[in-house]
Amino acid sequence: MPFLGLDYILARLLSNNAQWAEDVEKVEPGFFAQSAKGQSPKGLSPRPPSVVLGYQVLWIGCSDSRVPESVVTASKPGDIFVHRNIANQFLPEDDSALAVLTYAVAHVGVSHVILVGHTNCGGAQACHAIAHDPSAEAPEGPLGRWLGPLTELAREHDDLTELVEANVRAQVENIANTDVVRDAWAKGKDVQVHGWVYELETGRLRDLGVSVGKTGAV
Repeated sequence: MPFLGLDYILARLLSNNAQWAEDVEKVEPGFFAQSAKGQSPKGLSPRPPSVVLGYQVLWIGCSDSRVPESVVTASKPGDIFVHRNIANQFLPEDDSALAVLTYAVAHVGVSHVILVGHTNCGGAQACHAIAHDPSAEAPEGPLGRWLGPLTELAREHDDLTELVEANVRAQVENIANTDVVRDAWAKGKDVQVHGWVYELETGRLRDLGVSVGKTGAV
């Protein structure tokens, strides 16, 4: 037992990873050696035509463990460039998100930026409670500051699912208004920004139809 003595949870993660790596190598020999040479999330690995999604993707999603982008899209390492945070926000002053967007668009060369929210989002639920329940207390410190904009948005929505969707639309607008995306459009790059919601109840991704590209709505 190579993981003997470790905490059970950590040991299970490491053991599962070892089994997964072994299984992948059996199905696609040399996959990890090729992956180690660099990333280019454009779906270059062979797939049956029915499951090719045209990956040139930056996925900006929630930190929620129930929404793992590679799993829910049946993708492999190297397919999707990823940034995740609480309640899938893209705030104009967030250097971490801006750095990811800059690197993805200018260096990795993605052409699709997908902002993905999800139903029953804990961050959205907390903001909804703070906005509508006088007895609810807002968190302090970094978490409180982070949830502030979403709490303000929550004051405009009574329904949680409506809030989740409104949050996605707001973040799509924030991304589209960044210098990073606007500069890419000015240079003729066909970068598109999309807004999706992952439904925990069905396992399905839903396009909100708010996509925007260099010529406007897509």
